Amino acid sequence: LHLVESGGGLVQPGASLTLSCTASGETLMTHAVAWFRQAPGKEREGISCFNNFDRSTNYASPVKGRFTMSGDNAKNTMYLHIPNLQPGDTGVYYCAAAQIGCYPGSRWSQTNYDYWGQGTQVTVST
Repeated sequence: LHLVESGGGLVQPGASLTLSCTASGETLMTHAVAWFRQAPGKEREGISCFNNFDRSTNYASPVKGRFTMSGDNAKNTMYLHIPNLQPGDTGVYYCAAAQIGCYPGSRWSQTNYDYWGQGTQVTVST
């Protein structure tokens, strides 16, 4: 499974972005998929994930209610929609996948994910 993120860029506060995670080699949504974010000078943190068993989507507290994760099986792509971007959203956004995952207690652990993309940079600035 090979993952490629896209859709990042330099945007002004208040703008929206939809990041894409496109897979090749295998069907992405038969895997657990997560989005991670690494802000400048900070540790990489998990922000959303898709459970391929019960098809649920989960969000970390900092983004819950604002970010939306979705998928398009025909395009073998998962998306992360980020409205109303703020400077605190700046960072490199990575998608990751595993055979199983996104379960309570482990969904944000990077070691649970076997496949990673190269990341896409999101910069929010005036």
